Amino acid sequence: MTPKRILFITQAITPFVQETETSLWARKAPQYVQDRGSEIRVFMPKWGTINERRCQLHEVKRLSGMNLIIDETDHLLIIKVASIQSARMPVYFIDNDECFMKRLEVTDADGNEYADNSERAVFYARGIIETVKKMRWNPDVVICQGWASVVAPILIKKAFHEELAFRDSKVVFVPSAPDILKLKTTPQFRKDIVFKSLTADELSAYPEQLDITDLYHLAIDYSDGVFFTPESMDDQLMEYAKAKKLPVAGPLDLEADGLDRMFELLENLG
Repeated sequence: MTPKRILFITQAITPFVQETETSLWARKAPQYVQDRGSEIRVFMPKWGTINERRCQLHEVKRLSGMNLIIDETDHLLIIKVASIQSARMPVYFIDNDECFMKRLEVTDADGNEYADNSERAVFYARGIIETVKKMRWNPDVVICQGWASVVAPILIKKAFHEELAFRDSKVVFVPSAPDILKLKTTPQFRKDIVFKSLTADELSAYPEQLDITDLYHLAIDYSDGVFFTPESMDDQLMEYAKAKKLPVAGPLDLEADGLDRMFELLENLG
């Protein structure tokens, strides 16, 4: 059965950031499924590298202004939107001064990795989930691509599983490069991820501080399927997903039949 509504949670999309395999996949995959009749919503962080005027971003007033309470601290959520005209595809941006607007992607201008990247990922996932609820739009499938999306699967399956918007959603995870994050999570990450029925006990099986492989395991553990791109292809991760008896596809090469194979997996999620 072809999924009617597909939500894409990604970390970078061409042309808003420098083109990489990850950002190009995030550009091509939504258009592919849209051209085959699915309704889509696409989200990415509003990184500090994005020129709002040149990219024609504007704030979506009806969706903005919400305060997300994370570990008893309020964080202002701003939603912006721009359009990829050639694809007739709007892209929504999650924005916040502390997490995104004044900061780059993985590292700062000097190449130092942000120690709180995993905490930024929590805000990003929470922001998207709350925004989709506000849209009154119920995705059949949620595709989570890259390190910035790693906590979305567990939030959807544990904290928001009773919400109408996500009650019947299937989750597919697409890793980014296996070495993109070098630092382990901070103690704050375990506090930030707790929400509603998602308790600290859910992380008891993982190391106290999670590295990128642990974070990918966390995402896979709460997903219904896994894709790999050539950039993210990792034999150990693939075997981990197969051991969970999940449908797996990859590497999905954009130049070959990768998008066809992706769509076939989506149709067979059940």
